[in-house]
Amino acid sequence: MLCSAVITFLIILAIFSQFIDALDLSGFRTSLDILEDARLDTFSLIKKYGYPCEIHRVVTEDEYVLEMHRVPHGRNNSEAEPRGVVFLLHGLLSSSAEWVLMTPGKGLAYGLADAGYDVWMGNARGNTYSRNHVSLNPSSTAFWKFSWHEIGYYDVPAMIDYVLNETGVPKIQYIGFSQGTTAFWVMMSTRPEYNEKIVAMQAMAPVAYFGNARSPLIKAIAPFTNSLETISKILGVTEILPNGLINDLAGQKLCIEEAITQVLCTNLLFLICGFDAEQLNTTMLPVVLGHTPAGASAKQFIHYGQLYKSGKFVQFDYGLIGNKRRYGTYKPPSYDLTAVKTPVFLHYAENDWLSTPKDVKKLAEAMPAAVGIYRVPLPTFNHLDFVFAINATELIYNRLIKIMSQFN
Repeated sequence: MLCSAVITFLIILAIFSQFIDALDLSGFRTSLDILEDARLDTFSLIKKYGYPCEIHRVVTEDEYVLEMHRVPHGRNNSEAEPRGVVFLLHGLLSSSAEWVLMTPGKGLAYGLADAGYDVWMGNARGNTYSRNHVSLNPSSTAFWKFSWHEIGYYDVPAMIDYVLNETGVPKIQYIGFSQGTTAFWVMMSTRPEYNEKIVAMQAMAPVAYFGNARSPLIKAIAPFTNSLETISKILGVTEILPNGLINDLAGQKLCIEEAITQVLCTNLLFLICGFDAEQLNTTMLPVVLGHTPAGASAKQFIHYGQLYKSGKFVQFDYGLIGNKRRYGTYKPPSYDLTAVKTPVFLHYAENDWLSTPKDVKKLAEAMPAAVGIYRVPLPTFNHLDFVFAINATELIYNRLIKIMSQFN
């Protein structure tokens, strides 16, 4: 998950930030275009590159206000017959910017729009674009009492229903990355009627089972999951890494191509997700870090930590008493992956230290709807490469779009 890489990276950046002013960066020259992309929001970034973009907002059943970004067609195919509607959902600590920040020819949303799709990009509650609620304020603890379970149970259904209503189509296609796939499994398990609204699902770096994660830092942090929950309650730390000053520091100074500290950025990302220097475009690091992290709740991290410790795909564990009160059982219930009926295509990488081949295989065996499983044909391809790799279009996106064409 993108979040894990970034959170460790930013913790160390925070330690070093007190020394940043001592670095003489005045002589560095970097692309003004790159730095502009790091500062633009998703809507402005899409418009900058000549694509149409719309902003839409939807209110969930529990009254969170979510923002979606729509690219109705490509730059040069506005008159073409649309091939269908597709909904994209980002990973943890990310946002809709994930699909467009790598620029046309590299970003998946652009490729889909140019292929004739009506592209809708969701934003989960709590990130940069979905920090609103009908009655709760993001500064309150109550706003952040959610994990990715609520994103799957409330956010994704609300956004899908909105897209169906706006476009008038009976079904749409779904693409998820990392947490964007987890939320899909949650929705289908708890609200199986949504199988009738999705024609096919493409899961990039799918995450359900997490017990075989190979990242050394994940292994070091996970045993303290219960302690983290306690600490967050005591200190009132309910939001993790919102977009703000740390993004500016990393994107505008520490991670630019000319900075001597850029090696810190790259190596920390690799340490979490797997090493793949060949596919990392270091020139684009300021843009990536300008948009990510985009904020999440502490409970999202804790829930993933629970999956790592248990090796199971289950709802949030509130402890014996809390579980009995909430679920009627002493253990949290498992998500029923057999409830997924929509055809699912799993795309994974051998060098992904978060969505590992072992866990993806376990997911495929537990979910009969997994009709296709594809390993990216590059041994070093890692978790972040699904959205940021130099050759992601050739290695994964072209194949993904070809599969989608069978369901138009």
